[in-house]
Amino acid sequence: MTKKEIVLQIANETGLKQVDVKLVTQRVLDMIIEALAGGETVELRNFGIFKVKSRRGRMGRNPRTGVTVPVPPKKVAVFKPGLIMKQKVK
Repeated sequence: MTKKEIVLQIANETGLKQVDVKLVTQRVLDMIIEALAGGETVELRNFGIFKVKSRRGRMGRNPRTGVTVPVPPKKVAVFKPGLIMKQKVK
């Protein structure tokens, strides 16, 4: 399901204009990104938790040449589903 499909479905179910639903949806996503960029955790009850994790540097291997190369440490966004999501996805 794409963002456009989500917007269309919400607009159809609520009777709101697609433009308004798209603006609100995009703003919510932007706020989640801004919070993660600032090192914050975003918790949406019954949905899940978005947070930033730090990965340590390590030695990797180029699969084509077999040469070992250093992989620098980095930060990645992770998502942990909430209880209701876990139950419905099962």
